[in-house]
Amino acid sequence: MQKQKKQPQHQKPPQAPKQEQKRTPKMRLPQGRSFWFNIGIAILVFFIISSIYTAISETQSDDKVIPISDVAREVISGSVTAIIAEGDVLTVTLKDGPEKESHKEAGVGVPELLTSYGVTPEQLAVVRLEVKGESGFLFWFFNIMPILLPLLLIGLFIWFLTRQVKGAGMQALSFGQSRARFFDPKDKQRVTFKDVAGVKEAKEELLEIVDFLKNPKKFLDIGAQIPKGVLLMGSPGTGKTLLARAVAGEAGVPFFSISGSEFVEMFVGVGASRVRDLFQTVKQAAPAIIFIDEIDAVGRTRGVGLGGGNDEREQTLNQILVEMDGFEPTEKVIVMAATNRPDVLDQALLRPGRFDRRVRLDLPDRKDREEILSVHARSKPLTEDVALKLIAERTPGFSGADLQSLMNEAAILAARENRQKVSQFDLIRSIEKVLLGPERKSHILSDREKKITAYHEAGHALVASVLPNADPVHKVSIIARGHAGGYTLSLPLEENRLLSRAAFIDRLAMTLGGYAAEMLIFKDVTTGPSHDLETATALARDMVMRYGMSEKIGPLALASDDPRSGMKGFEEREYSEKIAAIVDEEVNMLMTNARTTAERVLKEHDKALEAIVAHLLDKETIEQPEFESILRSHGIKVKKEETVIA
Repeated sequence: MQKQKKQPQHQKPPQAPKQEQKRTPKMRLPQGRSFWFNIGIAILVFFIISSIYTAISETQSDDKVIPISDVAREVISGSVTAIIAEGDVLTVTLKDGPEKESHKEAGVGVPELLTSYGVTPEQLAVVRLEVKGESGFLFWFFNIMPILLPLLLIGLFIWFLTRQVKGAGMQALSFGQSRARFFDPKDKQRVTFKDVAGVKEAKEELLEIVDFLKNPKKFLDIGAQIPKGVLLMGSPGTGKTLLARAVAGEAGVPFFSISGSEFVEMFVGVGASRVRDLFQTVKQAAPAIIFIDEIDAVGRTRGVGLGGGNDEREQTLNQILVEMDGFEPTEKVIVMAATNRPDVLDQALLRPGRFDRRVRLDLPDRKDREEILSVHARSKPLTEDVALKLIAERTPGFSGADLQSLMNEAAILAARENRQKVSQFDLIRSIEKVLLGPERKSHILSDREKKITAYHEAGHALVASVLPNADPVHKVSIIARGHAGGYTLSLPLEENRLLSRAAFIDRLAMTLGGYAAEMLIFKDVTTGPSHDLETATALARDMVMRYGMSEKIGPLALASDDPRSGMKGFEEREYSEKIAAIVDEEVNMLMTNARTTAERVLKEHDKALEAIVAHLLDKETIEQPEFESILRSHGIKVKKEETVIA
């Protein structure tokens, strides 16, 4: 139920660039379904042709067709006036009836045929005989089609198979081609340093890269060599990718972007082939920038993978190292990479001559946050009451990506309520949504649960307000958000990079304030403080094992992140069972003292606790002015900021 901080995300540019173009289009593997679909089309075509052939044939096989013997009898009786022979078809014209059709054997003349049936030459002389050549269409259709149709179907089948094999071959050949995305330097919407707020030191560091790409002769004439690789390090969402694109935008050079995971495939050697293809392509476009995002996907320390030295990821890393070594001093290609885990990277990547320039991007301070908010507010209409400075003060620990999400959520709230501008209230509500999640309006608490939650949050808020080293409270609420049934928003008076042992001890007491209030009032505890207990225990253990803040343990670091596993808590224990027992005792002592401190504060200011609870049960939310008014009315000094960072 205590304030939760969300992990920062990647900062995104304020304006979306044009659609990215890929130098090599991705090809999809042929699937069995498409092959059988083509076979089905071939069969369908066969049936259509057969149906047409049958239909034409049947049109000539009706009740008008008579045998040749009947034709002979009609000639003998004198009823026939004319016989027209067209191929093997005989059209017989009668004196008093319709025309009839008959068929004769191929190669046999009409007179010879009728004579064989008893027709005399005198009877045949009165009949007009006419022989016509068979039409081209019918001749070809009826004589050639029976032979051509099977050949046509076989050829069609072979063509389909050939196309499938060709597609598979092209796909196989394209595996080794780079999947890098290309950004045109002539794009009018390209990102520049104007679109990147904060990170002043990082931008100053990268101005040398921009200057080299614009005026390389100035550096080469004096014998200077620009760094071949620049590694951007920082938490997720601090703007590493955005800053790399801004360097390319400022220099006006081509920008090739690819993720580290895009090098690796299931086939051995594909990653190394893609690296070679990428560097070859970029050299042809020099001066240019290669940007490898999340390079730790392929750049982790070698020798610890499941595949040993033959691991595909390690082969890809080896090829990257070789390509970076192959750069000539005069080549105008800069390799930039980004990672939030520089501790797991192979040392060969970090040596001079490769990624020898390292730029760290920290979370923005208050002034930087205000600038970032201003950048993201360019395309959003704001009301006159919007004070971005106040929003920046309320968002310590927010990354650039969090601030972009905050502005976007505020715009969504305004649009949902059919308003044309974003107000200050929208921005304040968006802070809580980004931190804790949306309100759970359907989560209705019973009267008892509501009362327990009110005491819990009041305990947090009161302990934080009384203890001198705890952060002041800005808001208290018992409205459920995300996984929390309620929350207390406490923010520091100023940006603190270093925290003292006294600050940690007061933070422990504040974290256990909700637990202490439940035990003090209800003589029982619910599952509500579960997250508080996890947070407090982890903080107490870090104080003992990482920060040297235990008198018994002393200045020893007993815990560290294992760079090989990349996961906290999986390192091997390098201390004895006796030391482990002392660690447990020290952690238990810190937790017990924090609970005792919280209970003492709540007992001393029980009337203020009841006043806060009554206000929460009535209005469900207490903002900072109302909360400070309650504190003053009960003789509690309000924490005020002495200096304001401009």
